[in-house]
Amino acid sequence: MSVLIIVFLTAIVALFSGVFEQGKFARYIGIFGLIIALYVSFMPGLAFFEKYRHMYDYTANTALFTKISIVTTLLLFFLGGFAFSNHRSHQSELYALMLFALCGGITLFGFQNLVTLFLGVEILSIPLYVMAGTNKTDLRSNEASIKYFLMGAFATGFLLFGIAFIYGSTGTFDLYKIHDFGTQNPKNVMFILGVLLMLCAMAFKVALAPFHMWSPDVYSGSPSLITAFMASVVKISGFYALFRLMTIGFAGVTHDWINVFGVFLIITLFLANAMGLAQTNAKRMLAYSSVSHAGYIGLVFFGMTSLSTYNLAFYLFAYSLSTVGVFMCLIWVEKLKRETSFGAFKGLAKSEPLLATVAAISLLSMAGVPLTAGFMGKFSLFSQAMNGAAFLVLVAVLGSAISIAFYLRLIVAMFFFKETTFKTSEKVTLTYNIVAVFIIASIIMLGIFPDLFAKQFGL
Repeated sequence: MSVLIIVFLTAIVALFSGVFEQGKFARYIGIFGLIIALYVSFMPGLAFFEKYRHMYDYTANTALFTKISIVTTLLLFFLGGFAFSNHRSHQSELYALMLFALCGGITLFGFQNLVTLFLGVEILSIPLYVMAGTNKTDLRSNEASIKYFLMGAFATGFLLFGIAFIYGSTGTFDLYKIHDFGTQNPKNVMFILGVLLMLCAMAFKVALAPFHMWSPDVYSGSPSLITAFMASVVKISGFYALFRLMTIGFAGVTHDWINVFGVFLIITLFLANAMGLAQTNAKRMLAYSSVSHAGYIGLVFFGMTSLSTYNLAFYLFAYSLSTVGVFMCLIWVEKLKRETSFGAFKGLAKSEPLLATVAAISLLSMAGVPLTAGFMGKFSLFSQAMNGAAFLVLVAVLGSAISIAFYLRLIVAMFFFKETTFKTSEKVTLTYNIVAVFIIASIIMLGIFPDLFAKQFGL
């Protein structure tokens, strides 16, 4: 909980820097606060917060997912100077909103109570509704904001309705007491209906089909750095919250929801990868890519072992690194070309080889090519799921094979054109180069030595 308080206070300071017309320092305030929070996340929780354990418990798993979320947010903050250069008048609000959303994510990592779950989801979501519409003069950004808000409110209704059914049947919001009730009363109709409603609500938050309809429009209409935040930090928060909810609270009725979840995964993997092939815009392609990865990550619920939580964390971190790597390239191209079509990337490797390289390696990692972190992440989840859902693994492998086609289209555009279309003297900043080197090294090192992940995060 100390980490949560530090991130919250950092958000407050960043927000008020704008009030005092010092918004240009908001990014540095955020980076400084996140570094302190990351340091504290390696320390044991304070005894002072023990009395709140029935609502929020800072366990080893909570600490693990908190660390990878903070690292991902830090990388995005480093990219913010260039990405938000046209938002100078309200930079402080953007950085503060990202930190507030991170607070919601951290809350989801340790919730012990359905009330805490609801608060975490809303604290995570509400800043995103605002950030999606930051480009006020862009109709696509306005559409993204209102569509995300309306669909999010609809999903919140499902979540609250589900919580009401759970409370009505169990008489408690406590996750472990709910688990005990489900184990003892596996045929309670009201309880099972509540479980399915909450599953649908959380499926919306992680963009699982058929609850993904908002994702392509919101991702493509939002500012690119915010899209990267949604595709990485929000995905981490939503999936671990879903994992914790279903494997602890609703473990007693797994047989009632696991088949429904499997159907979601099949629809997700086929639909997202097929739609990804049809895209001509790189940003929209990455939106469908994010949906497809929700399908791969969902395999963690099948054939579960003692390493399932670790496998989930590794995959989410590998995917988040790749997302930041691709989006840092997309942000730079979008600034110069005012578009994100595949054609806008033609010849990028000629003018900015490092930027093109980090994007290419990130895309290969997303595709699950060997010697990348993405391959090890997929291998661990697919191997686990083979014990309980071999058919789903086959569908996931087919989906991965399809995804290679649309990832390669972007790589071909960057590397296989003789002439560069980037006729500009503007060069990538030193900060971008440092982040690019870090991501390239991390993806390759984790692909070759996956145990480094456990060592670096204190496991």
